[in-house]
Amino acid sequence: MTEENSESQLTQLRAQLAARECELAALHAAQDEFLRAVSHDLRAPLRHITSYGPLVAELLHDAGLQGEALQEAQEFLATMDQSARRMGRMLDGLLALSRIARAPLQCQPVALAALVHEVQTALVAQAQTQGRAVQWHIAVDLPSLWGDAALLRQLLAELLGNALKFTRGREPAHIAVTAERHSDTGLTLRVQDNGAGFNPAQSAGLFGVFQRLHRESEFDGVGTGLAAVRAIAQRHGGEVSATAVLGVGCTVSVRFAADHLPPA
Repeated sequence: MTEENSESQLTQLRAQLAARECELAALHAAQDEFLRAVSHDLRAPLRHITSYGPLVAELLHDAGLQGEALQEAQEFLATMDQSARRMGRMLDGLLALSRIARAPLQCQPVALAALVHEVQTALVAQAQTQGRAVQWHIAVDLPSLWGDAALLRQLLAELLGNALKFTRGREPAHIAVTAERHSDTGLTLRVQDNGAGFNPAQSAGLFGVFQRLHRESEFDGVGTGLAAVRAIAQRHGGEVSATAVLGVGCTVSVRFAADHLPPA
């Protein structure tokens, strides 16, 4: 290959790279426009629904509607209000997922033990206000990771928060956090509980957006927490999986690649 041909190919590659960068910039601009629409344009109608519902209820009462008719109308309004608020939470979840995907990683050494303690402390206070008995089993040898501290904290908050939520009704609840370091392939972080679990046959969409394996009347939430866990793991070169037995408990495993571990 002549020097002239090499230079020509290099020029073509640079042009292709520039074109891809333009395409990526256009995609980011489209996503920014979507976020603007979600955060403003879609929220305004929701605010109207939740604000005007009580006013409509007052008008119905003032108009002389009574008895079963009034009760039925109030139930309709309550359902409308609940649905609007749920949609608002779904929009919040979409925005959070978008920020996870877009935010530049601020990588640094992150002590998992310190993050787990921080998240656990907040959840212990929450459990106490609910009068719940929770036994925590936190490994003493949790390692450090090279990653974004804010995102890793969010990952742990989602996992431990889910463990606390789905162990409601267990006396006591058991929540364990462990880590297994592999010789040359990375590290697996596990969060295990003795909660509601789920049917493994239904686990295919567990980490998808708005996916739920339990009724919202049983456990609150809109189904974006584990999707966020997956997105954060992927941004750190990792992957996430879960095993469970219905009515017995669940274990969520997050595997991080070796390049996100400090030297042994």
